[in-house]
Amino acid sequence: MNRILEQAINDGATPVAPVGSTVPDALGLSGIHKSFGSFTALNDINLTVKKGEFVCLLGPSGCGKTTLLRIIAGLESANAGQIVMLGRDVTRQPAAKRDYGIVFQSYALFPNLTVAENIAYGLKGRSQDKQTRVRDLLALIGLSGIEGKFPGQLSGGQQQRVALARALATSPGLLLLDEPLSALDARVREHLRREIRALQQRLGITTIMVTHDQEEALTMADRIVVMNHGHIEQIGTPDDIYAMPQSRFVAEFVGRANWLTGEVQPQGAVRVGDTQLWANKLPPLLDGRTVTLFIRPEAVVLHAHWQGGENTMLAHLGGVESLGGFCRVSLIVPAMNNLTLIADVSRTELARLNLQAGQRVPVSLPPHALRVFTDEAQVKA
Repeated sequence: MNRILEQAINDGATPVAPVGSTVPDALGLSGIHKSFGSFTALNDINLTVKKGEFVCLLGPSGCGKTTLLRIIAGLESANAGQIVMLGRDVTRQPAAKRDYGIVFQSYALFPNLTVAENIAYGLKGRSQDKQTRVRDLLALIGLSGIEGKFPGQLSGGQQQRVALARALATSPGLLLLDEPLSALDARVREHLRREIRALQQRLGITTIMVTHDQEEALTMADRIVVMNHGHIEQIGTPDDIYAMPQSRFVAEFVGRANWLTGEVQPQGAVRVGDTQLWANKLPPLLDGRTVTLFIRPEAVVLHAHWQGGENTMLAHLGGVESLGGFCRVSLIVPAMNNLTLIADVSRTELARLNLQAGQRVPVSLPPHALRVFTDEAQVKA
């Protein structure tokens, strides 16, 4: 008998027959709905996670991402919908019957147990086997030799790595991470996210991480699920989410953005104030309509001298803000009704331009970098 079907029957779960010989998805969510009284926390959530993927649930506080993770884990029950893990329906199964490990924001280590005892807590079998497994896991996370220490003797970053080792101890099919780095300082957080991503790729374990930090999602995930008010706004690769947002919410939540409102002209340009702008993704059917153009700050091009050309205009330098490796420049464009644009430029580029406060600066908005939104949705060519 197929091992997955046999295990499903033994666990009391309803097996979902595989189609052909294809490997089942690690996780499938269909029509997940969750309400708390009159408040709808999740509304019609549909998501498929492939085996070995690293998926981030990204969104602001209260968007439903942690509730969704808890439903996947069996710590909350959905009012409607289906959850399938590796080919078996676990919708009504308790947490203990679901094959996952979980790491919480607060670490949730037992303070009265040693590191070794914490990691081995969910393991079964002989004491010697447990000790070997603990040593292997500590070596895996780079903390060999701390078996006898207690959580209170460890730094926050070490505690989080021990919590990760405990989650991996039973070799689960799915790893769930609930804001695992948010309690750490910036330097430790940056180091640990690289370690977690490298470890996930080395083990090939399917991982779902909840975060409100766009930088974490963009640097760690294979795919990002952007959530807002209990529904999914967009699912895509980090490049898709950043460069091709499908809604204004996604564009504003992930990164910075410039927004320009204008009217589509018969010849296909968009008139913003006294300026005609061309965008590559503008279908002709929008003639006469009011639309919003979107462009990332790093796509705005500054010139040392006037060269003219498409989508180029003069702006007054409003100010320069230092942001470490780059600078954010504010630009006031008279020909666009004194609209303020922001442009992100490297320090080298800023020195080359030799900008002075109040100076007039030629600015270009490349057509390929302008995206068009209407009725809160991105226009697709």
